Amino acid sequence: MEKHITAPLDDKTVEELKIGDYVYITGTIYTARDAAHKRMYEALLRKEELPFDVRNNIIYYMGPSPAREGRPIGSAGPTTATRMDKYTPSLLDIGLKGMIGKGKRRKDVKDSMIKNKAVYFAAVGGAGAILSKSIRESEVIAYDDLGTEAIRRLYVEDFPVIVVIDSNGNDLYEINTAD
Repeated sequence: MEKHITAPLDDKTVEELKIGDYVYITGTIYTARDAAHKRMYEALLRKEELPFDVRNNIIYYMGPSPAREGRPIGSAGPTTATRMDKYTPSLLDIGLKGMIGKGKRRKDVKDSMIKNKAVYFAAVGGAGAILSKSIRESEVIAYDDLGTEAIRRLYVEDFPVIVVIDSNGNDLYEINTAD
């Protein structure tokens, strides 16, 4: 089913999303990859505030290439999500509602998604140039020293993703399509 949603998310929207849904996101989302996740996790352990309020937000696992002239961002393809899995349950526990990446997730992440009512979207790997066309604004908001792995706030319009794990733990990657 095709759905258009607005970010940040609310519980009702998250609960209505089902595996296989084609979703177009409009609104504010954030980027963070391995190094940024590690820093956020360490900040949580020290009981420090994070660089942005993760509650109800979506994190896109992406590190963009440099922007071409007149564009807010360069190629913006997804990163493999499992690299963030050791940090993800902690972020879900404080209110993260959505993640965008590519590839499977560990069982503890899926369990935390069920407990915290969150959703995992996949973006098409190798289509970073096309995905970047849905990004209207990009601003580094934290960890500038990490370069492409800095945390960015993005404003997206009709950003195309697919629900691969819904808030009930249904996993599109685990569906057996063979007869």
